[in-house]
Amino acid sequence: MDEANLASIARSLIADGRGILAADESTGTITKRFDGIGVESTEENRRSYRELLFTTPGLGEFVSGAILYDETIRQAATDGTPIPALLAKQDIHPGIKVDTGAKPLAGSAEETVTEGLDGLRERVAEYHGLGARFAKWRAVIKIGDRIPTPYCIEANAHALARYARLCQDGGLVPIVEPEVLMDGDHDIDRCDAVTTETLHVVFAALHRQGVSLEGMLLKPNMVISGKDCSRQADVDEVAERTVRCLRRTVPAAVPGIVFLSGGQSEQVATAHLNAMNAKFGGQPWALSFSYGRALQDGALKSWKGSADNTQAAQTSLATRAKLNSAAAKGAYTGEAA
Repeated sequence: MDEANLASIARSLIADGRGILAADESTGTITKRFDGIGVESTEENRRSYRELLFTTPGLGEFVSGAILYDETIRQAATDGTPIPALLAKQDIHPGIKVDTGAKPLAGSAEETVTEGLDGLRERVAEYHGLGARFAKWRAVIKIGDRIPTPYCIEANAHALARYARLCQDGGLVPIVEPEVLMDGDHDIDRCDAVTTETLHVVFAALHRQGVSLEGMLLKPNMVISGKDCSRQADVDEVAERTVRCLRRTVPAAVPGIVFLSGGQSEQVATAHLNAMNAKFGGQPWALSFSYGRALQDGALKSWKGSADNTQAAQTSLATRAKLNSAAAKGAYTGEAA
C-alpha cells in the first residue's frame, strides 16, 4: 500500500471546493432514467450521454472526480479518446463502481448486503490499468419496523472494510458509502440514531482491516427526515444534526466527506451542503458532494437524446456543479426562480 500516494489523491478529490460526479448508474438504472425521457437505452446512447457530461466546458473547475460504470470505463469518445483520458484532460480523476449490487441478506427477509468481493483484487488491478484512481462501494441500510438489525449493519460494514483494504492495496482510493435510506416515515431522530450506529460499526471494521483513513473518503447520507415523515426537518436542523453525528463518529484523519444526495431534489441537496459549511465550517474534514441525480437531472431532461441539445444539457450540468462547489465553500446564495 502506497499510503502517501493514496492520501494525495484523496486530498485532491476534495480540494478547492470541488466534488464528485456520480455517473456510475448500472445499465438497469440508466435504462429507467432514459425511459423517463423517451430515449432507448442502447450502448451508443449511454456512451453519447456520458461523453456529453464529461466534455462539459469548465467542468473540472468544480468537479474533481467522476465515478464510472464498468461499461463506461472501457468506452471511448467520438474522437477515439478513452473515457478515462477524456476526464483527465479536464483534471478530473476517473473512478469506478466496483460492487455488484445489494442482494438479499441471508436470514433477514427485509435487509440486504452488498456483494462483489469475489475477484475484486483482480478487478482493482484491471481498473487501475484502465486509468481509475479511486473506487466506490455502496452499502444500503433500510430503516423500518425492527430494522436495521445489528447483523445487517455488521455484515455491510465488514464488506465495506474488505473492499476498502483491497482497493488501497491495489492503488485505488476507496470511497466508503454506507447509505441509510431516506425511504420511510421515520423522523430525523431515528435517522440520526441509525446513521450514528452505522458509522461507528463501519469505522471499527475499517480499523480491523488496517485501512488507511488518510487514503479514503466517506460518502454518507445526510441526517434527514424520512421522505414520508409528517414533519420534515428544515435546512438548518439537517445541517446541525448531520455535522454533530459526523463529529461523533468520523475520525479526524479522514480527509473528506462527500455526501450522497439520496433522492433529495437538486436545490435541497445544495442548500443542505451549504448550511453545513456556512454555519459549521472548520471541521477536521472537508464537506463536499458526490451527487448523481442532484447533478444530472437537469442535464438529462435537457438532452432528451438529441445532439442538438448538447449545449443546453452541458449548461445545466455546469450550473449545478458550480452551485454545489459554492456550497462546499459555504458561499451558495440560492437560485433565481
